[in-house]
Order: sequence, then C-alpha cells, then structure tokens
Amino acid sequence: MKKKKIVNGLHTFYIVLVYLFFYAPVAVMVVFSFNTSKANVSWQGFTTSWYTRLMGDSELWGVFGTTLLIAALTTIFATIIGTMGAIGYRQAKSKFAKLITNTIYFPIVIPEIVLAVALYMIFNQSGIGLGVTVITIGNATLCLPYVYITVKSRLVGMDPSIEEASLDLGADRVYTLLHVIVPQILPGILSGAFMSFSLALDELIITSFLADAGTNTLPMKVYSMMKKGISPEINALTTLIFAFSMGMLLLYFLVQGIRTFRTWRKRHRVRDL
Repeated sequence: MKKKKIVNGLHTFYIVLVYLFFYAPVAVMVVFSFNTSKANVSWQGFTTSWYTRLMGDSELWGVFGTTLLIAALTTIFATIIGTMGAIGYRQAKSKFAKLITNTIYFPIVIPEIVLAVALYMIFNQSGIGLGVTVITIGNATLCLPYVYITVKSRLVGMDPSIEEASLDLGADRVYTLLHVIVPQILPGILSGAFMSFSLALDELIITSFLADAGTNTLPMKVYSMMKKGISPEINALTTLIFAFSMGMLLLYFLVQGIRTFRTWRKRHRVRDL
C-alpha cells in the first residue's frame, strides 16, 4: 500500500510538472498583458490599456490580417491536396506509390531551415516574385504531410465494404467520394486542417525566406521586436488568440458531447422498444 501511494504520488507530481511546463509560459503571457510596464519584464500594476491600444493599432491588425490570410490559404491548399493524396494512394499498386508515399514525410524529417533555403532557391531561379502567394505555397509544403498522416490514419480504420456497397448500388466515384468516404474521414480532415492552420499561423523560418519587402506577418514582427523588447500589445493580441482557440476547442468538445449523448439516447430508446 505504501509503494502504491508513493507511485501514485509520483504520477501526480509528474502530471503537474507537465502541465506547468506547457501552461506556465501561457499564464505569464496572459498576466503580463495586463501589466502597466512597457518593458514587459517586471510587474508594476494592473491595467487594460494595452487592449484599448490594440483595438486602435491599425498597423498591427494589418499584420495580423496578412498572417490570417496566409494561414487560411495554406490550410485550404494543404487540406485539399493532403486529403486527395491520402485517398488516391490508399490502394495504389504502382512501383512508385510506396516511394512517393515515403517522400511525403520529408518536410517533417528534414530541418526547416533546409526546406526554407530549398524553396527560396527554387522560386528565385524560376523568376517567381516573393510574397504572399509564394509564402502560402511554402507553408503548404510544410503542412501537407500532417494532413496526409491524419487522413491516412482515418482511412485505415474505415470499413472498405461501405465504399464497395455504394459502387455496387450504382453510385459513381465522385458521389461515393463526397457522400461516403469524406463523411467517414471528416474527423481526420478537420484534425489535419486545424494542425495546418496552427503551423502556418506561427511559421517564421519559411515565411522569412519567402517574404518580400512589403510582406510582414505576426511572427516576423514579434521576432523583429526582440531586440527592443516585445510590447504588451503583442501579449494582448496573443492572449485573444489563445482565448479564441480555447473557445473553439471547448465548442468542439461540446458538439462532440451532444452528439455522443444523442447517439446514446437513440440506442437506449431502441433497447427499450
């Protein structure tokens, strides 16, 4: 019993350390967004003025808007290409299918700086101008494997007889894809899309290499402020982003809970009948 209590205590202590490691920096960021000090180093008092200034900072909102645009476009391209690639290579029997599938993991394995330099050289040699479009393509290249992996994992668990039944009943490939396959793998698609959006939102290395003089994103602006000190306005903005992300996550859990409850209630009614 003593050994069991010691082990349980160590498990609890370990879990607390993990949560502190992940969320202590976020808590500090949120707290210092209400700090009166511009230096953002020591606590001097409580204020909400930084949120007021943030609402009137058109330059910062412009930078954030560009960041959201790039993240949204990256998510769309990476999700579509990654999903179609996972579906297309699911049953491929070509000699090069396995090779192509394995090379998709390269953007995850190789260092990001290598990928950034390679993309810069390709676009520079081809004469394509740098900017939002090129940044989107570069970020989509980075995010594509994550979508492919999550969708592929859902396809592995999908019952192939459902697709076969749809085709046997007269449905064509497009109808089967949109009304049978996609609904089955939708959780994997959404997971890959959320992951792509998060990666593209805070991408710095690839974006820095592929941005032109007129393009600036939030990670680039924060990094450029490191020497002079990060303004509490950035803390306020990142706090709002964190709050929005947590709100969307709670909404997702709420929707999933409602669906689970409705499914359980339907099964319970069927059993009663």
